[in-house]
Amino acid sequence: MSSGATRKHTALPKAQILIEALPWLVRHNGKTVVIKFGGNAMIDEDLKAAFAQDVVFLHHAGLKPVVVHGGGPQISAALDRHGIVSEFKAGLRVTTEDAMDVVRMVLAGQVQRELVGLLNQHGPLAVGLTGEDAHTITATKHQPEIDGELVDIGRVGEITAIDTGAIEALLADGRIPVVSSIARSQDDGHVYNVNADTAAAALAAALDAETLMVLTDVEGLYEDWPHSDEVISRLTATELERLLPDLSSGMVPKMEGCLHAVRNGVTTARVIDGRVQHSILLEIFTDEGIGTMVVPDEQEGDAV
Repeated sequence: MSSGATRKHTALPKAQILIEALPWLVRHNGKTVVIKFGGNAMIDEDLKAAFAQDVVFLHHAGLKPVVVHGGGPQISAALDRHGIVSEFKAGLRVTTEDAMDVVRMVLAGQVQRELVGLLNQHGPLAVGLTGEDAHTITATKHQPEIDGELVDIGRVGEITAIDTGAIEALLADGRIPVVSSIARSQDDGHVYNVNADTAAAALAAALDAETLMVLTDVEGLYEDWPHSDEVISRLTATELERLLPDLSSGMVPKMEGCLHAVRNGVTTARVIDGRVQHSILLEIFTDEGIGTMVVPDEQEGDAV
């Protein structure tokens, strides 16, 4: 076979892949996508690099990505170094005043900086901010109920307001906002640690995003875990609501976030496997998609 014929032969599948993406490119052009970055994708160097490439690809493909991140493993490691014990209640980190200083330092000074740096290897794109900046996220003290009693878990916040002004200004300027899940206080001058899944969902709704994507360390929402590893590829808000009481504690804030998003104007919310390189591109630009997609109830009969 001549080299020209060989080239044609190897290039054709690439062209077909690009063409398969065309309807999705058309559909998502100009739309805002909020991506919650977390899990292994946040720790593994190759996955981190692939994540940054995906987000930059979305940007250059005409979408408007907004990245929201927490930093559970990094926070736990830093608390250990400072001799502060990590404690969890109701699936949330108990955050003392001392722990809050460390949380803020790790999220805004370490995790966010690293992510901004990875994105900016591809151009002057990413700008980091926390929920404190320009009143982006406002919260009040969150007290979860355990066995019928309200429990004090310190400086953990419940979101009361979102101001999208700064994020929208960055998007209009062609930037990629990277948001740390720390909130300003509505009432006492402090700052709060906010669950990053919850923050991403609240921002997606406030930004009128097309899609919320939550990276996890599982393939999606399982049909009947632990008896089956069959992933539910699509479900409606009402169907998800029925499943919530039986979900594992780690999945609850993710799926509650998806539910909040689609009930508040976001077209689709997806939980995808962040352990798969380029999972974001696979989910947005291919017919198969991966993970679990949640849609508003009225979309049940529609093709998404």
